[in-house]
Amino acid sequence: MANRCLYIASIKDFLEQERLSVLGSLHNNYHGDALTTTDEAWMGEIDILQQTLIPWKEEDAQVIFEYEIPRLGKRVDVVLLLRGIIFCLEFKVGQKDALQADVEQVMDYALDLKNFHRFSHDKIIVPILIPTRRETSTTEFQPSVYDDKIYNPIISGAEHLQDLIINVINNENASVSGTIDNWIISPYTPTPTIIEAARALYENHSVEDITRHEADKVSTDRTINYILQIIEQSKNQKKKSICFVTGVPGAGKTLVGLDVAIKQTYKDGELDKENGAVYLSGNGPLVAVLTEALARDNQKKCVAKGERKTLSASRREVSEFIQIIHRYRDNMLAKIKNPVENGIVEIDPEKAIHLEHTGYGEVEHVAIFDEAQRSWTHKRIANYLKRGGTYGNKLKVPNFPMSEAEFLIWSLDQREDWAVIVCLVGGGQEINTGEAGITEWIKALNSMFKHWYVYISNKLTDVEYAEGRVNELLQDNDKVTFAEDLHLAVSLRSFRAETLSAFVQSMLAFRPDAAELYKDVDSRKYPIVLTRSMDTARNWLRKQARGTQQTGILVTKVAARFKPLAVHILAQDEDNAVHWFLEDKTDIRSSNYLEDAATEIQVQGLELDYACVLWDADMRYVDGEWFFYKFNGKNKWNPENNKENQKYMLNAYRVLLTRARQGIIICIPKGNSRLTPEGFPEDPTRLPEFYDGTYEYLKSLGLKEL
Repeated sequence: MANRCLYIASIKDFLEQERLSVLGSLHNNYHGDALTTTDEAWMGEIDILQQTLIPWKEEDAQVIFEYEIPRLGKRVDVVLLLRGIIFCLEFKVGQKDALQADVEQVMDYALDLKNFHRFSHDKIIVPILIPTRRETSTTEFQPSVYDDKIYNPIISGAEHLQDLIINVINNENASVSGTIDNWIISPYTPTPTIIEAARALYENHSVEDITRHEADKVSTDRTINYILQIIEQSKNQKKKSICFVTGVPGAGKTLVGLDVAIKQTYKDGELDKENGAVYLSGNGPLVAVLTEALARDNQKKCVAKGERKTLSASRREVSEFIQIIHRYRDNMLAKIKNPVENGIVEIDPEKAIHLEHTGYGEVEHVAIFDEAQRSWTHKRIANYLKRGGTYGNKLKVPNFPMSEAEFLIWSLDQREDWAVIVCLVGGGQEINTGEAGITEWIKALNSMFKHWYVYISNKLTDVEYAEGRVNELLQDNDKVTFAEDLHLAVSLRSFRAETLSAFVQSMLAFRPDAAELYKDVDSRKYPIVLTRSMDTARNWLRKQARGTQQTGILVTKVAARFKPLAVHILAQDEDNAVHWFLEDKTDIRSSNYLEDAATEIQVQGLELDYACVLWDADMRYVDGEWFFYKFNGKNKWNPENNKENQKYMLNAYRVLLTRARQGIIICIPKGNSRLTPEGFPEDPTRLPEFYDGTYEYLKSLGLKEL
């Protein structure tokens, strides 16, 4: 069992073993050099427990040291399986005070076990924090208000630990016959956040390892293996290939992309620059948050192993394989003849060096484009380059002739040996003007790049992708293979409600099954509740989140009248997104402070545990239809009649409503019904009728009101 923990024994065997012998077992199973402080802590824990556990010496019970919560890389100091109760013990040897971060840490362990550890689902879990020098102990027990059999964290000094365990056993009337068989080898079914998952991938786990293991339904590893086979085949046959991967929101497309990038870039733990891959995303906040999360984690682990490593060195290493798409594009633009002549993009030999295999291409053979549907139309990129871009080199190209998709294929086509592009495609998720959808990629392959082999998800024919015209667009292309393995059908984001994205889709499209889908989501203990008060929404979020679970407020970028509700919009700078997502509850820049709201631009691809979606007057329900409005910045909402813009505005709500892993509260304000002394509306930009229809519609689907 050493792979799951560093030491496991019955209480009887543990009490009869020499303490140095227990320490030796911990050492033998520990990977890495145990520091003196680690030794001292372990010795303290062993001494305390060999005193504490004497009353239960003859019982069928187990003590487990350093239990690793599988695949999330967290270790619980000690798990005690006694009389059918799971005690999570977190020791702070030599400490007198209980710190908030320590209480949250032990609560997190209890929640992780409850939600994701199969043999803990229906058990009593008691998180206990033990600052060993504390002189008092919690005397009152408060089982969780969530009816999930988790005690609120208990705090005890070492002296009182035995009494505390006796009191819990009495409180639960736990009998001697209560045992938990095979707990240590329980299946584990986690759904980590994208940030946790990226960290675990970086530690050489597989996606399926770190995502939910109802393995018959989850196909991430099958998709990854299919892509890796195409890469290998393209390399061996010296050909160029493109794969289109589709998936429902939260299905793990980004994880698939990151995993392919990491597996190609790090072969057997060594950097393989010859055959490397780069993960590219136009989603600046996602790239910034993932890069910073991985860099912080990498640096912390290196320092723990005694290596000297700065945070900036870690950031550089991570940036090798996660990059912002515009910088990659601008790097290639710097190599072309400028201005472009006769509408043909060509390399300028004076600006680029020709290498034997690379040709004029970049070093990577494999480029993974996340959210490929968001690549820019020809019009948008041409206008952008005419002005001179805002990224990197501010290059001006006055008459650029290609769409972004076309140029990205052209960039990989510069390689003279082989290349693979992997496009990760979300359906119905274009949220910015000038995002081309998938059509541009297919048009480019049909016209300029007929020698490229196309591997495409059979779901790309659905209406969310290229308006359902994929078959028609590809019918004359003889290099197309449709593959079921390139579609991810199961949402991993919400481990509580796989039907959440289907409900959101139906609710926004007024489909008749919306109310039934809501019932299904609700039956899985995934709350979606309604309120008209931001105070109520904030209280609900604070009450739901335990341990370090993350909360936040979300609004669309078109929302305009949030200031009266004491909500501030997070500024677009990517550093703000990093702080919003990664700082803890003690930092006012954190999402948990519920002051700054993020927009669909900042949260696409990322997620929270619990979210409040603040619904403004930009999208209103009237008589079975959505009506769209944009604020003029002063005193009036103007109707938005442009169909393209309406699509982006609807998609914004689709993105926001699928960000929460464990529950959503939707706040639709009451507006301002007060009149001035002269009888006019006090605030004509927030009239109740702007909001009431939407509220009544959601209520009619059965959503609970707070």
